Amino acid sequence: MPDPIEASLRRELHLFAMYRVMEAGILAFLAFSPMAGIISAPDRPVLAQAAGASYLALALLLWFAARANGGMSLRQQAATGLVVDIAAAVIAVYAITGIATGVTLLLIFNIAAAALFLTLRTGLILSLLAALALAVPQLISAMAEQNGSVAVQSVMVAITYLAATVLTYLLGNDMRISQRIAQQRGEDLASLSLINELIIRRMRAGVLVVDETNHVRVINEAAWLVLGKPAPEQRNLGKIAPELSRRLWHWRNRRTFQNTAVSLAADAPEVLPRFTRLTSNDGLALIFLQDTSMVSRRAEELTLATLGRLSASIAHEIRNPLAAISYSAQLLEESKLTDTDRRMVEIINTQCQRMNSIIQDILGMARRERAQPEAVELVGWAKRFLAEFRATRAQGDEHIRISTRLTQLDALIDPGHLHQIITVLINNAINYGRLPDQPARITLAIRQGEHNAPIVELIDRGPGIVPKVVANIFEPFFTTSETGTGLGLYIARQLCEANQAGIDYELIAGGGSCFRITLAGAGALARPHRTGPDTAAVASS
Repeated sequence: MPDPIEASLRRELHLFAMYRVMEAGILAFLAFSPMAGIISAPDRPVLAQAAGASYLALALLLWFAARANGGMSLRQQAATGLVVDIAAAVIAVYAITGIATGVTLLLIFNIAAAALFLTLRTGLILSLLAALALAVPQLISAMAEQNGSVAVQSVMVAITYLAATVLTYLLGNDMRISQRIAQQRGEDLASLSLINELIIRRMRAGVLVVDETNHVRVINEAAWLVLGKPAPEQRNLGKIAPELSRRLWHWRNRRTFQNTAVSLAADAPEVLPRFTRLTSNDGLALIFLQDTSMVSRRAEELTLATLGRLSASIAHEIRNPLAAISYSAQLLEESKLTDTDRRMVEIINTQCQRMNSIIQDILGMARRERAQPEAVELVGWAKRFLAEFRATRAQGDEHIRISTRLTQLDALIDPGHLHQIITVLINNAINYGRLPDQPARITLAIRQGEHNAPIVELIDRGPGIVPKVVANIFEPFFTTSETGTGLGLYIARQLCEANQAGIDYELIAGGGSCFRITLAGAGALARPHRTGPDTAAVASS
């Protein structure tokens, strides 16, 4: 893209070249026209005609060079043209002495115009050269005639040329600085305009700008979807969305109307229009189309956050008296008790453990820390996890094994979060994933899915989850058990999302449930996978 300042200077150089052609034409007219004698007859006709013809030819050549944007720079063209002007002026004054004053004044414009393109030093040198070149013949003549006024006039001409050069150079420099500032601000304004347009287009809320004629000036993607994807050439709001146009008319005319949520197109969500003016006098109206479902989700998120903080505060206050009750029950159990009293102590301990589990779930929901993912080798991690799980849990009748055909598989996840997720799923499988009067049979499967995505599956052989409640199992406080809190699976999903992982439920044909966790690959940290025999842990007794 050409520089606007350079383009402007080229236009000025072109005009300067045209002016030079006019000057050369006047000199040629005085040299060749028989009527020129009325003004001032040439003292040396042959020299005047040669100078006029040469100056006109060179002026035309410089004009064509300015139009063609040739190999010479602007400074070179301006300097060359001014040297030609000075030479032509000196020869013209020598050949036609009667026009000396006029040529001297006419050359002021050439010197000033050339100063726009030249450096200050070059402009001063050329202007001083012009003054001396014009003054030398007159000074020689004045010395012969002993006329001192000619010397004073020559000094005044030199001062005039130098002053014109300095003033024009300073004005041109200020002009270029101002133009560069204006260009920079224009580029900044264009960038800001582009950024604003991109922000508006990517906003989740619909945005429209409508003028006084009901013509849609701006519409972003969200508004375009809400309005039913109108054709690009369709810009009349009355035809695109009659109900929205009606409400806008009432708002413009300050009429009372009920601004409730409305669906503006078939299969489009309900939106709540909001109207405002861009300025007080341009007639442009800004319309926001807020998706009511987004508002509801936001309100639900705020409610859950508030409830989580409140629950965490209550749970924290409960832990101290609960610990005292549990400790007292343990001390009481060591005393000599009847069978009935011992049974009561066992009930107290069981319920204390249950309440402590509930408190841990609530605190885990409220205090979830930011994920710190790292490369985790899943096969080795699963073996260590299962060994730790068995060591820290009272042995029951459940059977837990690891199933994989891989010797190693790397994934990117926070190890602490993965531990918490699998613990929740295994505890749920032990409590709810078993058939009546049978031990829980749980498999922790590790495999690769599509695009080599690491997958961890927790499979049980229980009755499965009723299909009508599957859609709600990851919602907070949703449970089908009288003893559950409904927070385990919700926390597991939140932890997965914090690690850019997904968790899904799948009902297994023939009975059983499968919770599938799709993890992010470790990328460049992952090592080549090797296949081997199926690895399984012996079921716990």
